[in-house]
Amino acid sequence: MLYEHRLLKASGEPFTKLISNLPPRVGKTRTLILFSQWCLGKNQSERIITASYNDKLAMRFSRYTRDGIQEPKRFPATIVFSDIFPGVKIQEGHTSIEEWALEGQFFSYMGTGQGGTLTGQGGTILIIDDPVKDAYTAYNENALDEIWNWYRGTFLSRKEEDVSQNITTLEIVNMTRWAKNDLCGKILASPAVKDFYVVSLEAMDEPTGEMLCPDLLSREHYEDLKVLMDDNIFMSNYHQRPLDVKGKLYGEFLTYTEFPRNVVWDNIISYTDTADEGDDYNVTISGNVLGDDIYITGVLCSKEAMEITEPCTANFLLSQRIRLAKIESNSGGRGFARAVEKIIQDNNGISEVVWFHQSENKIARILTNANWIMHHVIMPVNWKDKWSVFYRFITDFQREGKNKHDDCPDALTGLAEMVIKIPDVEDEWIDPDKAGISF
Repeated sequence: MLYEHRLLKASGEPFTKLISNLPPRVGKTRTLILFSQWCLGKNQSERIITASYNDKLAMRFSRYTRDGIQEPKRFPATIVFSDIFPGVKIQEGHTSIEEWALEGQFFSYMGTGQGGTLTGQGGTILIIDDPVKDAYTAYNENALDEIWNWYRGTFLSRKEEDVSQNITTLEIVNMTRWAKNDLCGKILASPAVKDFYVVSLEAMDEPTGEMLCPDLLSREHYEDLKVLMDDNIFMSNYHQRPLDVKGKLYGEFLTYTEFPRNVVWDNIISYTDTADEGDDYNVTISGNVLGDDIYITGVLCSKEAMEITEPCTANFLLSQRIRLAKIESNSGGRGFARAVEKIIQDNNGISEVVWFHQSENKIARILTNANWIMHHVIMPVNWKDKWSVFYRFITDFQREGKNKHDDCPDALTGLAEMVIKIPDVEDEWIDPDKAGISF
């Protein structure tokens, strides 16, 4: 569609630039190799220039493209390039891996490593494939700046356009995301983004657990990678969510390995942030209060409709033996709170449910209370595995810029505010085993 000018902007003008962000090992480069062969088969006057993070990868791209075009037909049932584009051949004597041509052309294809020179040739199709090699490069701002400068200077200078001849250069940037300031990140943050059609797919849809392609990446292998890989790199590679580590609001949380016993808990509380819109999460967090500290004991995070989350939340509060539950009444939250309270009363629960309208600015509250949270909120040591969605939205949250989801930080902030502003209550001994506290 890009090649045939069928990807249209809102104005009706065709896109000539494409960004493809997909997880590793799903066939990104293979697809581009076939695309390059196909373009040269359709139009032998096309001139393709590709660049990768080093010469070795670029030469592999070039060799596979070239060899695919000249692959002989060994078996009748095997379809090769010449079956689709008969008569299109590589020019003899001009078949080097770095640069080669089709018959009748002086130049058809050039491959180069990132940062290499591209003198003397212009291209009608420019492809950047995997410009970032590894995590070391992703965390190196100077290396990322070098890639950006090479792209804007050397690479884009190879565009060969001629309005009078109706020649428009296509540009494709194909990569797994690595960092907020990688090449795609810089393009997406620049005015040039309006000219790019963006394809971005995650390895797994977190709310449903559905894998993008189980044959290429199974859920089991995905979970193994999640444990073994650096968390920031994993989310960038497999979920296209590059993090600005310097801009993260929350640092390392305090954790507990074993739940404290034989202590007098000041209170057992919960806070619920109800979903405002269709894409929001309904989040409830529970914790046991000891002095100024909150030991987080449970998290309920769901995008289901209220008829499902109401009984789930009520059962959650009952199982945690919550004494004081606060529920935001914004956007239907009051009806949600009443339904939750009725279920608790029908089951002889002891929770006191309080609903209120949250009128204070959400982001201001989150930012203001972040420091207190880092010193007084204590998570179970395995909270990343217990509540993976909650963990992700908390640890991804950026101090500045637009965050896709703020429901979890909002609920955590609300829980913290309950302790910061909570009135004194009579001490009461609670046996965690009898209280049914999960840890």
